[in-house]
Amino acid sequence: MASANDPFQFQEFEESNLLAAASDSTAINIEDDFINQKSLGGSVPSGDEDPMEEDDKAELLAGEKKSPAFWSFEYYQQFFNVDTRHVTERIVGSVLPWPGKNFIHVYLRRNPDLYGPFWICTTLVFAIAISGNLSTFLVNLGKPSYRYTPEFGKVSIAATAIFSYAWLVPLAVWGFLLWRNNKIMNLVSYSFIEIVCVYGYSLSIYIPAVVLWIIPVEWLRWLTIMVALCLSGSVLVITFWPAVRDDKPKVIVAVMSAVLMLNALLAVGCKMYFFSEEELLPPRTNLSTTPMLHPHTT
Repeated sequence: MASANDPFQFQEFEESNLLAAASDSTAINIEDDFINQKSLGGSVPSGDEDPMEEDDKAELLAGEKKSPAFWSFEYYQQFFNVDTRHVTERIVGSVLPWPGKNFIHVYLRRNPDLYGPFWICTTLVFAIAISGNLSTFLVNLGKPSYRYTPEFGKVSIAATAIFSYAWLVPLAVWGFLLWRNNKIMNLVSYSFIEIVCVYGYSLSIYIPAVVLWIIPVEWLRWLTIMVALCLSGSVLVITFWPAVRDDKPKVIVAVMSAVLMLNALLAVGCKMYFFSEEELLPPRTNLSTTPMLHPHTT
């Protein structure tokens, strides 16, 4: 038999003693608190859930996360977040167009960028200005009356022409397609950034063409112009054809003709202005070294 002082011996306590000992403390009923909080419409936190995650979910559900405004830096930052692989694919796709391959549907995939168009236009501006200066130097090389002076003004003129074409023409095309889409609901609609992206990448074929214009051979220059016009124009026609094919025939002809004519005007205008063979004026006679003839006096 176990002794009375054995600590491992089970002892029975009186229920009255337990109630008396707990009378001085505050009893918390978890179940009642849970029921009361739920009845008031509050949310019951769980121990496994992260408070930050709950805040994000609440913001998403409440619609508090909005896209940045178009005048903010964050709005345009998303259009420069593109991989080199995507830019390379889009350049190759613009240089080698294929019938049935819409540039926007195949290469942009609803993710247009401004990184590629910006650097293509910038590269083309400097290529035109530098190639134009080199072409003028080669044409007049060996002429005693010619003195080479770099024409830095060609950079600003080329920049105005290229960036105006790459931004103002897409703006006009986007506005026209938006207006026609309001009249004919089944037309395909493109965003302004997508149209800018198409026009920017379509200019990439002119960079190697402009470099070839350095060679002072007219038939080679016009041949490269025709090839560049066909490739660049094909990209634009294949892209915008689904947007106007269900419209009236006159509208289709007008839109396609305007797109091709503006493209040709840019190429031919750059060739005529920056790569024209200028005739040099004959050297002026130095009056200080010319003997003066005195009339005979009688």
